[in-house]
Amino acid sequence: MVLTLRYVAGVSPAKWLRAWTERRPDLPLEAARVEQSEQLVDLLAGDADLAFVRLPVDAEGLHEIPLWEEVAVAVLPKDHPLADAESLTVADLEDEPIAPAQPDSAMTVELVAAGAGHALLPHGVARLHHRRDVVAIPVTDAPTTRIALVWRVERDDDDIQEFVGVVRGRTKRSSRGEADAGPEASARPAAPARREAPDRRGAPARRAGSARTRKPTRRRGGRGR
Repeated sequence: MVLTLRYVAGVSPAKWLRAWTERRPDLPLEAARVEQSEQLVDLLAGDADLAFVRLPVDAEGLHEIPLWEEVAVAVLPKDHPLADAESLTVADLEDEPIAPAQPDSAMTVELVAAGAGHALLPHGVARLHHRRDVVAIPVTDAPTTRIALVWRVERDDDDIQEFVGVVRGRTKRSSRGEADAGPEASARPAAPARREAPDRRGAPARRAGSARTRKPTRRRGGRGR
């Protein structure tokens, strides 16, 4: 038996995968990254047990735990007149052309690099697809996005709840009842959502992966996070 996880581009689930491997060596966890446009496909088809998704999603038939917020960044060509800004506002970009959005966010960044316009992306996605010929600059008044963990209501068993416990920070010895009030509590965050803040110092992004992770995130972060 295997537990299967999908995670949307921009999420790095490495710490949870490591914790799961230590806690449940008897139940392998297979994880694969997917684009946002396909973030629920495998879950709804029954080919995945859980998924880290970017909200909003149609939550009918799903349990949902909102997790952290992502700030928005403007991805611009490196030689753009605004490329040296520490931060931007939506008004700063009002007259700037917008690169056509693609199903694959890497292709959207490719169009930005080619001079097709700018792109407004979640910080995690921009970090994942960083290139030397583009910059990512925080947009201070742009709407944030939120990451959530979801799973099907009919798949809500002890194994699923144990992984939920790993994500929510429950220790191995704590019971579900100690942290949750009941089934309804599964749809609430265990603590206030954290906000992912860009780091302009260019620290490398964490690499996602675990045993059997098929599509690890290995790109390095860059300027303007």
